[in-house]
Amino acid sequence: MARLSQLGVRVPCRIAIHQDARDSSRYVADIAQAGLGLPDRDYYLNADDAKLADVLAKYQLHVEKMLTMAGSTSAAVDATAIVAFETALACVQWSRVENRDPVKTYNRVAVAQMAAVAPGFDWLSFLERAGISARASEVIVSQPSYLTGFAELADKTSLGTWKAYLQMHLISAYASFLSTPFVDAHFAFFGTTLTGVNAMAPCWKRAVSTVDAAMGEALGKLYVENHFPGERKARMEALVQNLLTAYRQRIATLDWMGDATRQEAQAKLAKLSAKIGYPATWRDYSALKVACDDLVGNVMRARVFESQRELGKLGKPIDRDEWGMTPHTINAYYNPEMNEVVFPASILQPPFFNPDADDAVNYGAIGAVIGHEISHAFDDQGAQYDGDGNLRNWWTATDHANFTAKTRMLVAQYNRYSPLPEYAVNGELTLGENIADNAGVAIAYQAYQLFLDGKKAPVIDGLSGDQRFFMGFGQVWRSKMREAQQIVQLKTDPHAPGQFRANGTMRNQPAFHAAFAVKPGDQMYLAPQDRVRLW
Repeated sequence: MARLSQLGVRVPCRIAIHQDARDSSRYVADIAQAGLGLPDRDYYLNADDAKLADVLAKYQLHVEKMLTMAGSTSAAVDATAIVAFETALACVQWSRVENRDPVKTYNRVAVAQMAAVAPGFDWLSFLERAGISARASEVIVSQPSYLTGFAELADKTSLGTWKAYLQMHLISAYASFLSTPFVDAHFAFFGTTLTGVNAMAPCWKRAVSTVDAAMGEALGKLYVENHFPGERKARMEALVQNLLTAYRQRIATLDWMGDATRQEAQAKLAKLSAKIGYPATWRDYSALKVACDDLVGNVMRARVFESQRELGKLGKPIDRDEWGMTPHTINAYYNPEMNEVVFPASILQPPFFNPDADDAVNYGAIGAVIGHEISHAFDDQGAQYDGDGNLRNWWTATDHANFTAKTRMLVAQYNRYSPLPEYAVNGELTLGENIADNAGVAIAYQAYQLFLDGKKAPVIDGLSGDQRFFMGFGQVWRSKMREAQQIVQLKTDPHAPGQFRANGTMRNQPAFHAAFAVKPGDQMYLAPQDRVRLW
């Protein structure tokens, strides 16, 4: 298991290295639940859902096929055993909503005590061969009851089932790089059956993705050199500062927050840092061996290289220049332990940012994205960390109760949204992102008003500045998704589907109602008392 995890193979326990949530000045090793071949435990446990049950049945057939191609003479029996084993793992796993709680998922355990916490599995050997024991005397256990349940299961599972399970996941982890029958079989299930995609990406796209996964920052450096002019970074820096100013003003005037909590919130905001475009120091890949005639070997070496790079952090100072995304990733993030927002170069293009567009559109698009990421510092998870990145309760009881009451309203709102018959948005799973969407737009709108500085925005194509602002936001979330992939998203993604990120957010904004004269009876109308405004 330790060796396979370094090779990027799915095993029942995942080890991750990151900052200690209780002491952000050091790195720790986390042990968390893993090991399922399907996206979420619901695929194994919701037998009354015909679509999920069908996927599970087809998954078992897929496992049998992969084992057969690998030369197994007992593929059908082994596939049944593997699915039963994964179902048993799913039964003891925590839900994605439970895993959103950073306090419950922080459980410090001495390496020497792991056998007592979860008897039945040889933790000492596992952690030694994973390289943890030589570098750390303790680990953070994310889901203690899962480890207990897994250890009991591991102890009573036959060696034959273990071999088949690990062999199958090794094959699956590398199927995309093997001969055509393996590539096709892997895509037929994970592409077509699971997500509804009928055509495989062309070879060149898969090749670029493989290089990206192996040495992403090297690829990112080329991207920046060719597609990210310096003036774009300067404009982004100015936008970030405007959003921070708007946030400071908003915190200062919140009617539901007391002075003690307000001071802590302002202190956290003052310590928040922003990274824009690309890292200050590019990652060194010179030790990674790449051979032009060894695709699988290259992928293996790249995965081990990254595993060893992560492992090497233990016992060393925090690298505050490190990025968790490559510059060519169209995304952004907030890291609570670093208290930083990060905006890769690639998101600074249409529809998020258009250097030739009207300022109203850019404030509604990239401005709302900036506000969204800053807001994560104050969503239901991020608000549990202080300005130094440590889990610490800096809220008064009254303010926390006020905040919780508002978040409950937001949960109830999004629970009512449904992109497919019988499949609703999970308001608790998506709460953090929904808070950030709603707060991000509100803060971006305030920043846009600061930018106007009392001047009236021009009317363009018959649209006012406020209308263009909200349309800029709506453009960001245009999307199309196949039904199967929509179900995967609803089960696994902490973001609501795009149409609800747009319309659900707009319904809570008083300025949106004013800009478009939304009135009772309109589908976008939401009564003032039902609108949720947090930040």
